[in-house]
Amino acid sequence: MFRTISQMRRFSSDLRRSGKTIAFVPTMGFLHPGHLSLMEKGKSLADHVVVSIFINPTQFGPNEDLATYPKDETRDLDMTRKAGVDAVFLPDAHQIYPEGFQTFVSLKFLPGHLCGLSRPGHFDGVATVVTKLLGIVRPHMAIFGEKDFQQLAIIRQMVNDLEMGVDIVGAPIVREADGLAMSSRNMHLTRSQRQSAACLYQALVASRQLVEDGETIAAAITRSAAARITTVPDTTIDYIAICDPQTLDDVPVVNGPVLMAMAVKVGKTRLIDNMMLTP
Repeated sequence: MFRTISQMRRFSSDLRRSGKTIAFVPTMGFLHPGHLSLMEKGKSLADHVVVSIFINPTQFGPNEDLATYPKDETRDLDMTRKAGVDAVFLPDAHQIYPEGFQTFVSLKFLPGHLCGLSRPGHFDGVATVVTKLLGIVRPHMAIFGEKDFQQLAIIRQMVNDLEMGVDIVGAPIVREADGLAMSSRNMHLTRSQRQSAACLYQALVASRQLVEDGETIAAAITRSAAARITTVPDTTIDYIAICDPQTLDDVPVVNGPVLMAMAVKVGKTRLIDNMMLTP
């Protein structure tokens, strides 16, 4: 476990000098099996796996849940130990954003879709912290979950644009038995809200079936999904979109593989999910 940048850099530099490859899994902690699947993927692709645990303040808006974001360092470290990772980087905010810090990374187009529309500045915080973490850990590859599809797309674009020399690897969504995508925020759901939350996956599966049955009009598909979700107690739709998986631009007619993505508040907890739809 390393808490300082100098310790983490020394570890990575030693591995690189010895010819070893490093897979990096950045997290905000409160780990669950979805995170563990990223670590397992990293172990299958590289000689060593490094995990970071850092709740990044710059990606939270003024009315978002930074203060209540779940954390359990002891539990997280135990899980990483059992997962067999080689190092955990646990910086505090002063390590990542020291006094006088003034540089942020901003993408021009991809953040202007999906979650970026209702969370202005969020992806500037994500891009900035990932840039800094990649510079500290110096991995050969970094593993991100496909649940945060827009985040994955943004990081891939950023790494490519800035010639960072890191392979960005996407890993499939890990789901609960009823289909709910695993998320640290799920712990905020009450028992009844937890039952309601399954409607996101149910709406995605129903939309996939509509497309397989021949529906091609995106507006009709999203209307059907919205109708399904709004009948469920304690739900408020932020967005439901069908878009190009590369550009995230809206797609009016489904004539090839598209991404269906949604954000829904269940109670006060904002959940996201997505699925590829293929006619």
